[in-house]
Amino acid sequence: MPGRLTRGARRGAAMLGRAVAEVREDLDAAVERDPATSSRLEMALASPGLHALWTHRASHAMWGSGLRLPARLLSQAARAATGVEIHPGATIGRRFFVDHGMGVVIGETAEIGDDVMLYHGVTLGGRSLDPTIKRHPTLGDGVTVGAGAKILGDIVIGHGAQVGANAVVTKDVPSMAVATGIPAAVRRPEPGLDPQQALYDDPAIWI
Repeated sequence: MPGRLTRGARRGAAMLGRAVAEVREDLDAAVERDPATSSRLEMALASPGLHALWTHRASHAMWGSGLRLPARLLSQAARAATGVEIHPGATIGRRFFVDHGMGVVIGETAEIGDDVMLYHGVTLGGRSLDPTIKRHPTLGDGVTVGAGAKILGDIVIGHGAQVGANAVVTKDVPSMAVATGIPAAVRRPEPGLDPQQALYDDPAIWI
């Protein structure tokens, strides 16, 4: 029994250590992307996007363990508190950040990679009512989605792609491409330009 308790204590300490490391990683990623603050403490206390993400991690774990109604109730509480609606079934990677937060909707079968950033009013929505299929988008690593954009259906937004503000995207977007407009048109940076800088320099990403 003492040995078992010791192993349990070690596992608990390891889990706590991982959780603390994840929170610090989230805070650093948020501070890096938000020029309005340089303080971990301020970000931890005043970022609805982070509050929604941290609550989602708990509700997602509950969802995966079969506690589906409690998971939905927790996600609804987070929605009321933050204005960010994330279904507990959605899969979200590391260093995810939602700036401003209000009006963001992420559907049940959405999959989001690492280092993704969404602005307010973004919808990762579905185009089917069939509960047996994947209905929501997959976003690769390093994707940025501008304010008010709608990404709809089982489509893939490739690694490093940028979706402009208010764009409506219903088809795949290749990696390192820019999608802007309604319906979204896709283009790549001009040859010879640094791809990442060219993407960020596109004013349609921000308006």
